[in-house]
Amino acid sequence: MSSLRPLIPLLATAGILIGGNGLQGTFISLRALEEGFSTSMIGVVGTGYNIGFAIGCIYVTRLIRATGHIRTFSALAAIASAASILMLLFIDPTAWFSMRLVQGICFAGLFAVVESWLNAKVTNSTRARTLSIYRFVDLGAVTLAQYAIPAVGIGGFELFVIISMALTLSLVPISLTDRSSPEAPEDVRFDIRVLWKVSPLATVGCIVVGLTNSSFRSLGPIYADGIGMSVTAIATFMSVGIFAGVVLQYPLGHYSDKLDRRLIILVATFGAFASGLFLAFVAGTNAWLNFAGIFAFGAFAMPLYSLCSAHANDHAAPGQHALVSAGTLFFWSIGAVIGPLFASFMLDLFGPQALFIYMVVVLFGFMAYTLSRMMVREGVPASERRMGFRNLLRTSTFFNKLAAPPSDKGD
Repeated sequence: MSSLRPLIPLLATAGILIGGNGLQGTFISLRALEEGFSTSMIGVVGTGYNIGFAIGCIYVTRLIRATGHIRTFSALAAIASAASILMLLFIDPTAWFSMRLVQGICFAGLFAVVESWLNAKVTNSTRARTLSIYRFVDLGAVTLAQYAIPAVGIGGFELFVIISMALTLSLVPISLTDRSSPEAPEDVRFDIRVLWKVSPLATVGCIVVGLTNSSFRSLGPIYADGIGMSVTAIATFMSVGIFAGVVLQYPLGHYSDKLDRRLIILVATFGAFASGLFLAFVAGTNAWLNFAGIFAFGAFAMPLYSLCSAHANDHAAPGQHALVSAGTLFFWSIGAVIGPLFASFMLDLFGPQALFIYMVVVLFGFMAYTLSRMMVREGVPASERRMGFRNLLRTSTFFNKLAAPPSDKGD
């Protein structure tokens, strides 16, 4: 434990950031609904965050190299905190879209700072434990943060202030870490052609994950409200879907390392597809059926990003893994920009069940594409894979390095 003690401030900072971000995603959707925003406009606001996140992923490394970790973190945390308060002062769709775009840029940078700093501090002996603790912090912070909404209520100013406080307080642990400052990270290059050349299936898969999972995160609260759930039930609905994401990560990852990884991608996609059908046509307004359905959906849909990343790395040449990592995050961002926007228009036109009908159509298309790729390209034998399955967060490219085996860290 003593070897992990220097990492506690960084992990505490990550927990505060992840919790605040998870709370804000759900709260903004519900508050916008209460303020009279149309569902399509709520989708536009959600898209603002994802556009900003994509921009931040491209430019944040340059900012860290220019100003250092702590200065970058301080500036971005202050801007994100101010943006939260400005959303309270200017309750307007255009203003909220702008503030969410700014916050997307900031959070891409904030996560990159924490994860690049963690990468600089971990050793091979502490890497696995650090990764496990970080995933626990992620899961616990996002799940618990949802319940601040029914505890405080979506009306009034309190949750805006709490989110702003969380972003401000995230400065405290990282500011009190030891004086040693890690070296500036290597610049992350983005070449969108590389991932497509390495694996068209992984490219399409990352876009699909953005189209579907981001739509759930942005519009899941709108769906739950539309079928008559209380605020507490909405928080539970979102928590169940997020928590379920960890249940099948390792079983699916284990079998994907032993079998044709595309087969496991197909199984996970079919599971998410079947769960989406259940939510769209069977669950109706029954809360317990919806909880069961979203648990199954999260269990199958959430591991897809990690499975697609692992499949891309199966085909990557030595030295390409960093580019593949950047590419998977970038293409996920593209899907995350388009998905909530299109899904919100569907909800406006056809009602809450349209959210999962939309996802079912996207997932069915991805199943068909996966089958077509299996027919035109041989799978990589397990014995020839340089990198196994890794349970990844879509926070920054530096998380991929943190999760990588020691032998692959330098790629």
